[in-house]
Amino acid sequence: MKIKVCGMRDSENIIRLTELKPDYMGLIFYPRSSRYAESPDAQLLVTLPDSIKLVGVFVDATIQEIVKKVKEFRLDAVQLHGSESVAYCSELRKSLTETINGRQVEIFKAFGLSADFNFEILNDYMPVCDFFLFDTKTSSHGGSGIVFDWELLAKYSGPKPYFLSGGLSPENISGISKFADKYLYGVDLNSKFEIEPGLKNIDSLKQAFTLLRN
Repeated sequence: MKIKVCGMRDSENIIRLTELKPDYMGLIFYPRSSRYAESPDAQLLVTLPDSIKLVGVFVDATIQEIVKKVKEFRLDAVQLHGSESVAYCSELRKSLTETINGRQVEIFKAFGLSADFNFEILNDYMPVCDFFLFDTKTSSHGGSGIVFDWELLAKYSGPKPYFLSGGLSPENISGISKFADKYLYGVDLNSKFEIEPGLKNIDSLKQAFTLLRN
């Protein structure tokens, strides 16, 4: 089970999270987010251990903007949390391959789930991204703290691995151990593990890490 902690921006908080050795650490580059990472410490971020993959989260950004951020902060992955099309994802993949020498940058495509979500739309995205991220459908593009009905995932037939997001908390995270799905690759922890937007409760995360890794 991979663990991704998203919505980071405070340098001291990032250093403390690094000690827990998450698999992925996310910075949100969406200006309308309450967790917007406007000016993260680039010198700190490029010194993160190689075992921690740094993810930039974008919402309907231009490809040029994403490539710039990937270069500036040495991002290992890009999470697309808007209405990005298959063609957009394909062009982004091409641009990253051409401009980021010697490094493979993973692409996450996020989808907000609700009772009427059509899983067939995922088929065309399979070749142009590395992971799906399933979140609760809201107008805020993630970070809502609201849990969707995990039973909806029974309609997903793969084979693309995915991250589970949307209101994961200290109270419900133990339920993941009962959630048997071979395509579930990791979890995305965010708003329910915060002291305030963009500042994580490290003690609470430590408990969650122990639970998930056991």
